[in-house]
Amino acid sequence: MHASREQTLERFRLLHNTRSLRAGWLEKRLQFQDDLLPLVETRMGAAVGSAEPRARAVIATAFACLDAASMTWVGNDGKGEILDLYDECLAAVRD
Repeated sequence: MHASREQTLERFRLLHNTRSLRAGWLEKRLQFQDDLLPLVETRMGAAVGSAEPRARAVIATAFACLDAASMTWVGNDGKGEILDLYDECLAAVRD
């Protein structure tokens, strides 16, 4: 997201439209979700490693909202702010 708007849009297009890149991103994301789990469990007051489903759900929801926002942003040809779309996605889940 630190590149130019055009570079960011092109990267998201490649990510969403190239199966091998998307598969690699999903694999890395699953690992990142596992890495985040102890931090989120602690923040939620659960014992680390307790197989707390709520912590996994929070992490998965955050990433699902990122997917929804980025797919919408790419579909709209980069119009608007991707972070505003992300906030809209989170708000929809909260409702």
